[in-house]
Amino acid sequence: MPRPRLALVPGEPAGVGPELCARALARDHGADLVVYGDTRALRETAATLGIALPTFEAIDFPNAVPAIAGQADPRNAAAVIAALEAAARDCLDGRIDGLVTGPVHKGNVNAAGIAYTGTTELLARQAGRDVVMMLARPGLRVALATTHLPLRAVPDAISQASLETTLRVLHGALRTDFGVPSPVIAVLGLNPHAGEGGVLGREEIESIEPVLARLRDEGFDLRGPLPADTAFLPAKLREFDAVLAMYHDQGLPVLKSAGIEHAVNITLGLPYPRVAVDHGTALDIAGRGTADPSSLFAAIGECARMAAHRREHAR
Repeated sequence: MPRPRLALVPGEPAGVGPELCARALARDHGADLVVYGDTRALRETAATLGIALPTFEAIDFPNAVPAIAGQADPRNAAAVIAALEAAARDCLDGRIDGLVTGPVHKGNVNAAGIAYTGTTELLARQAGRDVVMMLARPGLRVALATTHLPLRAVPDAISQASLETTLRVLHGALRTDFGVPSPVIAVLGLNPHAGEGGVLGREEIESIEPVLARLRDEGFDLRGPLPADTAFLPAKLREFDAVLAMYHDQGLPVLKSAGIEHAVNITLGLPYPRVAVDHGTALDIAGRGTADPSSLFAAIGECARMAAHRREHAR
């Protein structure tokens, strides 16, 4: 089977993305990497840090002005967004098998007058798909029913329709992208003790349980709604292929506390695999050569595996 071709987008040029990408290009990940970004700046970063770069394929998106490590410049934001959109377009057209993205500085993009809430939203809009955010590390996958919402807005955002869509996307991705033929998904309750029969809230009874019942009738293996305070016990986790948390801080602290350096951010539901690093631009340490590349290495490896699973599933 041929090696997957993955687009690699460094992201914010003043952050740690370029140096992490340079380190990624200097080793073999079992995939052919195609850089979408400012290749001259990438080579200069590698030379400054003493990283020997091999010959690599690239689609050049030059920065408008030279990037200065640690100083994000809005004039370079357009090149970042153009690189992301072009890489995703090549994935949609089948020229590239998957997309790996470095961190993007949301504030800097918006300061340039570009409406941008996040790369996940950009890719979903471009592909016209419903997507689900999932963070993963070895031994644990946590998907989110809601993402970056104020806590008081979460209950209203969990409707039967949205939850059913999320579970269908998650179930399909586990089969297609991760090679799990019969996924077992743990679904957390929203309230303490999963509502305790309505005493501590009725969202489980009115929003969550009816969806689980309908999907179980279709053959989905869904466990829950489970109390979040015990669902992550190691003995429990061994029973599940993924956990669906109702909100951001319900599931992600557990995942990150157990090894953030190897965690990755995955967008489920796209027509291609997309995996991102699970950290920000780290402007405070950019250019020093001290940034840990583990999350990017993990993202490349995960994206390559997902691409291989998709090929196998399509056969």
